[in-house]
Amino acid sequence: MYRYIVFFLILSLSLSSCGKKQSNPNDHQKKSPKMGAVKDSTKHKMGKDENTLIPVEVAAITHGAISNYILLSSNLETEIQADVYARAQGIVEEIMKEEGNYVEKGEVMLRLDAQDYKISEQQAHVDYEKQLNNFKRLQVMHKKALLSDEEFEDAKYGLKAAELKWDDAKLQLDYRSVRSPISGWVGERNVKVGQRIQPTDKLFSVINSSQVIAVVYVPEKNIGQLKRGQKAIITSDNLGAEQFEGWIKRISPVVDPSSGTFKVTVGVRNRKRALRPGMFVNVHLIIDTHPDAILVPKTAIVYENEFMNIYIVKKGVAHKIRLNPGFEDSEKIEALSGVQPGDKVIVVGQAGMKDKARVRIVSERKIKYIN
Repeated sequence: MYRYIVFFLILSLSLSSCGKKQSNPNDHQKKSPKMGAVKDSTKHKMGKDENTLIPVEVAAITHGAISNYILLSSNLETEIQADVYARAQGIVEEIMKEEGNYVEKGEVMLRLDAQDYKISEQQAHVDYEKQLNNFKRLQVMHKKALLSDEEFEDAKYGLKAAELKWDDAKLQLDYRSVRSPISGWVGERNVKVGQRIQPTDKLFSVINSSQVIAVVYVPEKNIGQLKRGQKAIITSDNLGAEQFEGWIKRISPVVDPSSGTFKVTVGVRNRKRALRPGMFVNVHLIIDTHPDAILVPKTAIVYENEFMNIYIVKKGVAHKIRLNPGFEDSEKIEALSGVQPGDKVIVVGQAGMKDKARVRIVSERKIKYIN
């Protein structure tokens, strides 16, 4: 009896142990959603970290030439310009040149009615031919001693007088054709066909824009920085980024006491006649040039009170650097310390940036300076 009781106890314990070890096939399916939730949470956390990075655009700091200059403004003038007047009065018969036309020096621009002058010239020519033939006969007689020296001299002077009268008639006839005194382009036409003009009436203006100048007035403090032949750059807001080479042609030795300035005349090489007299231009008088400067684009500058700051990206972190500026122009500024060529400087997205902020570079700009 005792053995049966022990047997049943052992059998009960065995069945209980087997029941605990058996696994429910649905247990794995119940646990899987919890594991997936953990993975989704990790991805969400990684995406959240990525979104916290500040997107920026950068550009590489380069090196090159940069100049210090005096910036002044002026209206262009031409060195070669002439107003055209007639040398005689009369009625305009024909206009040969219009505004914008090119004219050579001595080319006819306008003709006056010349009928009376043509007749006068022909009459003077006939008188000259008559005197010439008479002189030739008297010359033969003089050689044969058939004519006195006094009579021969009178004949010679008569011929000369007839020649001068003919020359004057030809000149008066030529004055009926108004010619250009210089080569250039017609800037103005102030006369009409059929109009009676006087020698005091301005008929045309002719300009030669191949040689233009800009007259500027420089402050007295800069008088020791300029000399003849010094380089200048001329730009116009209406011509975009195009630049024109210039040089100092003349420097006035006199300082105007009322303005404290002195006059400087700058010559301009006018390529393809892009510059026209009267245009408003900016004149950069180059004082000094650093040929191998470290150049930072001005779009990267963040102003803080009177200081200039830039942000350099290193290993995904924006480092704030106070700029030590040198020369500058409209596009770039020279960095005297703190940065090196090749450093990535933020040019978009730096507004409100904090030092040591984590950033994400979305693009890199290739900068090509014009100046």
